[in-house]
Amino acid sequence: MASLFDPFPYLETPRLRLRPLLPTDWEAIVALRGNPESMRFIPRPIISDKASALTMVEMIQQKVDEGTGINWVITEKEADEMLGIIGHYRIKPEHFRSEIGYMLLPKAQGKGYALEAVQAMLIYGFEQLHFHSVEAVIDPENEASIKVIEKLGFVKEAHFIENEYFNGRFWDALVYSLLKRNFKPIV
Repeated sequence: MASLFDPFPYLETPRLRLRPLLPTDWEAIVALRGNPESMRFIPRPIISDKASALTMVEMIQQKVDEGTGINWVITEKEADEMLGIIGHYRIKPEHFRSEIGYMLLPKAQGKGYALEAVQAMLIYGFEQLHFHSVEAVIDPENEASIKVIEKLGFVKEAHFIENEYFNGRFWDALVYSLLKRNFKPIV
């Protein structure tokens, strides 16, 4: 049976190209997921070696093959260098809904790339995958990410207090969502 994502959908924005994550991206994955600053708001293990990075690539590819998630590498159009990762990483087809996630290397932050990439991914999700809604779960201290999704029309639905335990501490989580009918592209 063919995957929902076969062929893999490349997305473009005025400045960016979103392409599949490849095993050759392992060094960039280590730079992104091994950077304590990049991981400050993400309660997941640090990835600090090639084997762990390749395991992540395999896990993401398995989700693509199964149609349960899709992630893209964010690059500038003129260069193939990874600036970050973005995706509908938890698709709930029975609810016409997905949970999104994204992260950028520090050198790519503050340039509007997240807003541009998230919008492209939302357009794809609403128009091609026919989602009714999309959610984002964000650390309450991640003000930059909150600004991105609020600009795109997401509304806060919940603030869970200390609902996740990771690395010796409890983490809060904000849940934002966006209904297809409320989405208005801005960039």
